[in-house]
Amino acid sequence: MVKRVVSGARYGVRDWLLQRVTAGVMALYTLFLGVFFLTQPLSFEGWSTLFHSLPLRLASLLFLFSLFLHAWVGMRNIFMDYIHPTALRLALHVAVILALVAYAAWAVQILWSVQ
Repeated sequence: MVKRVVSGARYGVRDWLLQRVTAGVMALYTLFLGVFFLTQPLSFEGWSTLFHSLPLRLASLLFLFSLFLHAWVGMRNIFMDYIHPTALRLALHVAVILALVAYAAWAVQILWSVQ
């Protein structure tokens, strides 16, 4: 009889679903921008007008937060699988979290500073 080792974390299904949902959000946003670039002439005025609209700013923010969540789940899983010393794994987790929070704050600043 084979004994299965069960961990208490239960990240599997939640991580799988989160990766799929965030990938879907990123794919839809990328598809929208791709269609925009193919149908509109590329100019500063067009780009500026596009990013002055609140719906696109919110969609861009949703895309970026989806990207950050997607990156967090991926990096956390890599660290849990391949970094065995607990202190090093914790330090890497903290470094990634701090970087992603800083990137999120920077993204908000950029998106809301568009004039």
